[in-house]
Amino acid sequence: MTTLVLERDPIAVAVEVTDEQISIQLADGRVIAVPLEWYPRLVHATLPERNHYELLGHGSAIGWPDLDEHLSIESILAGRRSGESQSSFQRWLTSRGRSSS
Repeated sequence: MTTLVLERDPIAVAVEVTDEQISIQLADGRVIAVPLEWYPRLVHATLPERNHYELLGHGSAIGWPDLDEHLSIESILAGRRSGESQSSFQRWLTSRGRSSS
C-alpha cells in the first residue's frame, strides 16, 4: 500500500520577533524559531521596525520594508543565515547613522 503525499510549500501565517528570536507560525500548524542574530538588520532594528513586517508571496516570504530585509520561509527552514556581506551591512548601518562598533 502506498500513501499519496502532496508537496506543499511552507506558508507563514504569523510572525513574532523578540530580542532573541524570530518565531514563525506556519499554515500547517508548525511553529519554527531561529536566533535573531542570524539576521543583523533585525538585530539593529527598533521594536517598531521589527514589528512592521509583511507576508509576501501569499506567506512564502517575510519582508520588513523599513529595513529592506526579505527572508523566504524555505531558507529559514533550511537554516540559512543572512548572506549579506559585512561591507553591505556596514553601508546600511551608516545610512541609518549607526555603526556596529
